[in-house]
Amino acid sequence: MRILITGGAGFLGSALANDLVEQEHHVRVIDDLSAGDPAALDDRVLFTRGDVRDIPKLWTVLRDIDVVYHLAARVSVSESVLYPVEYNAVNTGGTVSLMTAMRDAGVGRVVMASSATIYGEQPAQPVPETAEPHPPNPYAVSKLAAEHYVRAIGGLYDIETVILRIFNAYGPGQSTPPAHAPVIPKFAKRVLRGESIVIWGDGEQTRDYVHVDDVATVLAAAGEAAVADGTIINVGCGREISVNELAQRIGEAAGVDVHPLHNETQSGGVRRAGADISRARELLDWEPQVPLDDGLRRLVAHFQREMRKAA
Repeated sequence: MRILITGGAGFLGSALANDLVEQEHHVRVIDDLSAGDPAALDDRVLFTRGDVRDIPKLWTVLRDIDVVYHLAARVSVSESVLYPVEYNAVNTGGTVSLMTAMRDAGVGRVVMASSATIYGEQPAQPVPETAEPHPPNPYAVSKLAAEHYVRAIGGLYDIETVILRIFNAYGPGQSTPPAHAPVIPKFAKRVLRGESIVIWGDGEQTRDYVHVDDVATVLAAAGEAAVADGTIINVGCGREISVNELAQRIGEAAGVDVHPLHNETQSGGVRRAGADISRARELLDWEPQVPLDDGLRRLVAHFQREMRKAA
């Protein structure tokens, strides 16, 4: 197949692109490099620098494309609180631009990477796709709005749509900006530097962590699967883990005793978040293959190699 990945030089996008070229697909990537790195891409991937809001640029990269994977987005919850206009412009407006350009180019299918943050606080766990969304921050609102635009514009112009709501992805290649770093790489780097881990709240809030390799696999499957137009599918490991337990697991992966500090003045966000992944199993014949402890050991080893290179 001829494939375009928006945001394809980023954390998830580059893993997906490299996976797809190994399957001998023709893969093209467009990325504005606000967070991505083209050096992460296989040499067989054709890279174009561009903004997903730039419709004329999109026309050029969409020519003769069979499937689009839409991963371009701003992705920090805390940053979205500070910059909601930017998040709306990129995540929502960029999606509208992409769908419009796909309509013009005659592309037949889009797979959108959405986020489990749209669910917000849910009383029933694990969370099924049928749960009513309660987006708790501008990032979540922008992703939910983007979902609606994908399905609405897709329905109007016969573009097949598949939406994957990804829980907490982690693994090598994930960016760790100082102010808004994701929890796993932030904790791992602090442990390896001999620094204390700081946990917001009591640390009993839970999340569902899924390895980047498993996310790439399920995204690839969604591009070819015979699923109903408009299908929404959760992507997680199917198991909740508390932040306190996560910190201990990271310490074990690094061979270090961890004694976290707790910042009780900071909110821990949503209390529980676990993925019901039965629909992914049924429709995509997908099962996560990387257990958390294995994934953490791989990530710690990756950071150790980076630290040795920098020394």
